[in-house]
Amino acid sequence: NDSWGKQYSYALFKAMSHMLCIGYGQQAPVGMSDVWLTMLSMIVGATCYAMFIGHATALIQSLDSSRRQYQEKYKQVEQYMSFHKLPADMRQRIHDYYEHRYQGKMFDEESILGELSEPLREEIINFNCRKLVASMPLFANADPNFVTSMLTKLRFEVFQPGDYIIREGTIGKKMYFIQHGVVSVLTKGNKETKLADGSYFG
Repeated sequence: NDSWGKQYSYALFKAMSHMLCIGYGQQAPVGMSDVWLTMLSMIVGATCYAMFIGHATALIQSLDSSRRQYQEKYKQVEQYMSFHKLPADMRQRIHDYYEHRYQGKMFDEESILGELSEPLREEIINFNCRKLVASMPLFANADPNFVTSMLTKLRFEVFQPGDYIIREGTIGKKMYFIQHGVVSVLTKGNKETKLADGSYFG
């Protein structure tokens, strides 16, 4: 005596319960034809459910491809550390380096910038390095074209506490500009000088 809408809603609920394999047993099939039809619907339902989960997972991962790329890269790093049986303190330093260097995301910045036009590439580099330029007295009164030319030659590097950047007596082939952090300069006479943001050496 129920309405058609109520009957069809209940039938749809029962069919979906069988197809998703969560309602089997409430009303067991009577004949062999019902048994085979129920099994077929369960197989089709389970397959569709698995495909839906797979597509949903792929969609979520594609929304943050840079984080996924970082995770895949770091898995290789972990396998490398395990293969070479690196000590725990060295593994921790490697982990800290990746966290500070990439901050959970990995981009092929060189490839991205290389695909852009030269004016747009220079504009992006100037924007990314604006804090560095503002903190450098060397660039304060310099010609903008000179500053841009210098910035295009820079390479971003991260050093951890305790790292030796340059040892006294070695021939320096690089010049370093400190964007954030403190560098201690030690000489053989144990004289220490500290360089902070805006300083440069090399």
